[in-house]
Amino acid sequence: MARRSTSEPPPQDSRIVDIDVSSEMQTSFLEYAYSVIYTRALPDARDGLKPVQRRILFQMAEMGLRPDRGHVKSARVVGEVMGKLHPHGDAAIYDALVRMAQPFTLRLPMVDGHGNFGSLDDGPAAPRYTEARLAPAAMVMTADLDSDTVDLVPNYDNSMRQPEVLPAALPNLLVNGASGIAVGMATNMPPHNLVEVVAAARHLIEHPDADLDALMRFVPGPDLPGGGKIIGLEGIREAYATGRGSFRTRATARIENITPRRKGIVVTELPYLVGPERVIDKIKDAVVAKKIQGIANVTDLTDHQNGLRLVIEVKNAFNPEAVLSELYRLTPMEESFGINNVALVDGQPRTLGLKELLEVYVAHRLDVVRRRTTFRLGKRRERLHLVEGLLIAIADIDEVIAVIRSSDDAETARTRLMTIFDLSHAQAEYILELRLRRLTKFSRIELEAERDELAREIEQLEAILGDERLLRTVVSDELAEVAATHGTPRRTVLLESSGAAATATAADRRRGPIDLEVPDGPCWVLLSATGLLARSVDEGPPAREGRRSAHDAIVGAVPATTRGEVGAVTSRGRVVRMSVVEIPGLPPTDGPPSLSGGVPVQEMVMLAQGERVVGLVSLLEEEGTGALTLGTARGVVKRVTADRPGRAEEWEVISLKDGDEVVGVAASRDEDEIVLITSDAQLLHFPASAVRPQGRSAGGMTGIKLADGARVVHAGVVRAEDVDSAVVTSVAASSDALPGTVPGSAKTTPLAAYPRKGRATSGVRVQRFLRGEDALYAAAVAPAPMRAVGSGGQPIELPAVDERRDGSGVALPAPVAGLG
Repeated sequence: MARRSTSEPPPQDSRIVDIDVSSEMQTSFLEYAYSVIYTRALPDARDGLKPVQRRILFQMAEMGLRPDRGHVKSARVVGEVMGKLHPHGDAAIYDALVRMAQPFTLRLPMVDGHGNFGSLDDGPAAPRYTEARLAPAAMVMTADLDSDTVDLVPNYDNSMRQPEVLPAALPNLLVNGASGIAVGMATNMPPHNLVEVVAAARHLIEHPDADLDALMRFVPGPDLPGGGKIIGLEGIREAYATGRGSFRTRATARIENITPRRKGIVVTELPYLVGPERVIDKIKDAVVAKKIQGIANVTDLTDHQNGLRLVIEVKNAFNPEAVLSELYRLTPMEESFGINNVALVDGQPRTLGLKELLEVYVAHRLDVVRRRTTFRLGKRRERLHLVEGLLIAIADIDEVIAVIRSSDDAETARTRLMTIFDLSHAQAEYILELRLRRLTKFSRIELEAERDELAREIEQLEAILGDERLLRTVVSDELAEVAATHGTPRRTVLLESSGAAATATAADRRRGPIDLEVPDGPCWVLLSATGLLARSVDEGPPAREGRRSAHDAIVGAVPATTRGEVGAVTSRGRVVRMSVVEIPGLPPTDGPPSLSGGVPVQEMVMLAQGERVVGLVSLLEEEGTGALTLGTARGVVKRVTADRPGRAEEWEVISLKDGDEVVGVAASRDEDEIVLITSDAQLLHFPASAVRPQGRSAGGMTGIKLADGARVVHAGVVRAEDVDSAVVTSVAASSDALPGTVPGSAKTTPLAAYPRKGRATSGVRVQRFLRGEDALYAAAVAPAPMRAVGSGGQPIELPAVDERRDGSGVALPAPVAGLG
C-alpha cells in the first residue's frame, strides 16, 4: 500500500489516492500486453500485415508512390507514417519498411527499394540515404480501397481515417510469412509460393469441405526466398494440421574441381535468413576447435551479378562428401525453423492450420468482393438515374429551357422541373448544371449507349450479389489473375527423407581424417520427373513396384559405375559429362527408390537461359545397349552413332533448327519402339529400325507429321520386351492456363491399343479433349505402373487404366509436374 505521513493531515485540495500496488501492476501489465498483441506484434490473418506494415502501405498509396512513378526518400515516407498514422518511433517504422523491401526476407516484396537496404549479414543505410516506392504486389494489396471494401477506423489522434485491414487481393500471410514476439505468445510463419497458395485457395473456394490432404496437393511445403532445401516433411504436415511444427532447412551445395588437383564445396543457397559471414565464422570456429578437419580455405565470392557463391576448399586427403556432412551438422548450413502460426482472427489471437488460414483469407476476399460489388452497384444506379433524367430533358429541351428561363431562381426552377417532368431532386439538379455542349445529337447517342451499358453492368452486379456461387467464381478468377501476374516458379526443393544421402554413410559422423577413396562398383544413375539426380548404391536396376513416395516418378535410369561417368542430355542437344561419385547416393529399398535425397540436376550441369536436362545417357562401353535416340519439339527424330569426342566435357549430338529443342532421349535397339505424342493429342509409334543412325552433326529426320501450332510433348523409347506391358498416360488442360495452376484431366491406356504406323505420318488420337481443354501439357509412355508427381514431388493419383483408345480423361486432384 502507498503510505503517507500521519503527523499532519493532507491539504484540502490533495489528489493523492490510495491504490493497491498488485492491482495496479496487474491492470497496467494487461493493458501493455493488449497493446503489444493487438497493435504491434501479431499480423491480421486476413491481410497478413502488422499495423505498422499496413499503415506504411496505406500511406505510400495515399502519397501516390506507385511502381510507375519515381522513388522518394525513405525518410519522407517514415515521417508521413509517423506523423499521421503510427504513434511510435521512426526506427520501428523504418525497420518495417526495410523488411518489406528485402527480397531475401519476403517471397514477394511489397516495397521497391532503391539504395542500400541491407543484407543477411549487415543492416541498411539510414533512411536519408535510401529511397522507396510501392512494389507491384503492394498495388494488389491496396486495390479497391476507395470502393468501401473495408472498414475505416480513426487514427491515433482521431484526425483522419485509416483502413482496419487491407483488401489484400493476394494471400499475403501465407506467401510472405510473418514473425513477431508478443507478450506470452509469438508467431513464426514461413513464406510460400504464390501460385501454389492461390491454387489451394481456389480449390477451397470450389470445394469448401476439402481436407488437408487435398490442400497439400497444391501446397506441399514452404517456398523460401533464398531457395535451398527443406529436409523432412513430417513437421510441415503437423504444422499444416495444428498450426505448430518444425522443419530443417539445408544449404544447396555441390562438389566441384576448384583447381586441377583439388576439390571444393561450392555453396549457392543458404538456409532462410542465414548469411554467408555467419557461416564463415562458424566454420572458422569449428576448424580452430578441431571439430571439423579437412578444410583448407573458405572464400566468399558472392556478388550482385552472380548471387551467393561460397567456396570451401577441401584438403586432398579428405572426402568432400564427408566434410559436407560435418558442415551440415556443425554449422548454420543446416538450421531448424519452428512454425507457430499465430495470427489475429476477429480481434483474437489464434493458432491456425493451413486450412484455417485459407478459410479466413477466402472469407475476407468474399466479403471484400461483396462490398465492392455493392458499392459499384450503388454508383451505377446513381449514374443511371442521372442519365435517364438527362435523356428526358434532352427529349424536350425547348420546354426545359423555357421553364428554367421563366423561373425566378434556381430553387424555383428545380421545383418546377420536378413537377412538370416527374424528375427526382438529383435529376433536376443535374439538369440545371447541364452544359450546352451536351445538347448535340451526338451527345444523345452517347447517353443512350451509356444507359444501355449501365443497365448491363447493373444486371451483372446484381447477379453476383444474388448468386453465392457466382461471387465465389469472381473471387477465384481474380486470384488466378494475381497468380498469373505475380507468380514465380518454386525455389525451394522439398526432401521427404533426412537427406543424408548426399554424404558418405559410415564416416558421416566420424571426426578426424577421412579416406578420400570411394569404392568403385556398378550402380544406376536416376533422374526424377521433378529434376532430382541420384545414384543407387547397389547394382540392381530401379524397382517398379512398391510403396509410393515423394520424387518416385523416374524419367531416366542408366547403368554406370561409382567411379565412372554419365552424360546429361539437354534440350539444346548437348551431352554434358558428369562424375557419378559426385552424385548423391541412395540406400537400397524394397520398393521404388525415393529421390528425395537427390540433388537438383541443374546443380550438376551448367545450363544456359531456358535450357533444361531432358534425360541421361550411359557412357559405358557395353554391347547391346542401343543407339542414343532423340526426339524434338518439331517432330524430328534421330539415332546417334556411338562415336564420342574423346575426353571432352561436352559435345553436341544433334543439329537443331531455330526454335526447336530436344524433348526426349533414350537408348534404342532396332527391335525397340519409338513413341511420339503431340500437344494436339496425336500418338505415333514405329520401330526404331525405321530411323537409320547418323553422326553427331546431322539434324535427324522427320518422325511425325505435325498439325499447325502443334508440338511434340513426349518422345520416348519402349523396349521390345516391354511393349505388351507399357501404358500411355496423357494429361490435358487449357493452353491459356498458367502452368501448374490447373490440374486438367488424365487418361491411361495400354500402348497395345494404338496401332503401329509408319514414320513421318500423323499418328492416331490418344485422348479426347473435354470442354475447356485444347492441349496436352504432359504425356509419357512407360512400363506399368505409371506414376505422377506434383511440383513438390508429392504423388498424384492417376485414373485407372482405360482400354478405350479414343476416350476422354478423368479430372485430376492436382496439377501434374512430371510422369515416369
